[in-house]
Amino acid sequence: MSEKSALGAMLRPFKDYQARHFVFDAPGDGRVATIRLNRPDKKNPLTFESYAELRDLFRDLVYASDVRTVVLTGEGGNFCSGGDVFEIIEPLTRMAMPDLLAFTRMTGDVVKAMRRCPQPIIAAVDGICAGAGAILAMASDLRYATPEAKTAFLFTRVGLAGADMGACGYLPRIIGQGRAAELLFTGRAMTAAEGHAWGFYNRLVPAAELEAAAGDLARSLADGPWFAHGITKTMMNQEWAMGIEEMIESEAQAQAVCMATGDFRRAFEAFAAKRKPAFEGN
Repeated sequence: MSEKSALGAMLRPFKDYQARHFVFDAPGDGRVATIRLNRPDKKNPLTFESYAELRDLFRDLVYASDVRTVVLTGEGGNFCSGGDVFEIIEPLTRMAMPDLLAFTRMTGDVVKAMRRCPQPIIAAVDGICAGAGAILAMASDLRYATPEAKTAFLFTRVGLAGADMGACGYLPRIIGQGRAAELLFTGRAMTAAEGHAWGFYNRLVPAAELEAAAGDLARSLADGPWFAHGITKTMMNQEWAMGIEEMIESEAQAQAVCMATGDFRRAFEAFAAKRKPAFEGN
């Protein structure tokens, strides 16, 4: 088998992926996929099954031949209210430690999969964004919200630590140690205005324009140098644990990889010809 055919055997389109526990849509060329949590009667809570499917989907998107960016949102004016009280919380109160640890590791694997997939993930947040829902927004690469969005890491309100799915490590890196400590200790809701001022939300958008704005950003990234975007995402994750020497060397290697792509040459040729580049991801 040739290298090209071997690569083709690994990659596959996700345009027609049929989700079981949420809505997945990748219209047109399939480059922009939307994951929509769709239990609006309960403000889109997660279940054991939807957690597992999100984990598996984000893991598998590494092999997508079409999807370049992902918009993550919720149905019916809310993002996600966290774990379903009666389908997750109540059963957890009856589980033994081995099962509890299996569950918490599984939920953490969702965040790992979101961070490891090469596609930039844009969270489009309206209304309630609480508990595990706040974690999904946190684990996304970019976040748009409506002025009505209320984001709460409310684990302490149900007798749990604020240390959930990486929150104690990740949230301080986004909004700062002191602000993260307040939210994780008190469980209070962060307003959309606070989230924007603190850098959690990149932009606030009226509810009627939220999905269009997130979709426009997703499309611009999908039509841009998406191979290089994947490198950027990888380096932003890896460099957390590096010293300055390792950072500089790693970025030197990463940029040299990007310079060896056809996209780098295409961008130069387009600039010289005064036209817009058409990126191909190689």
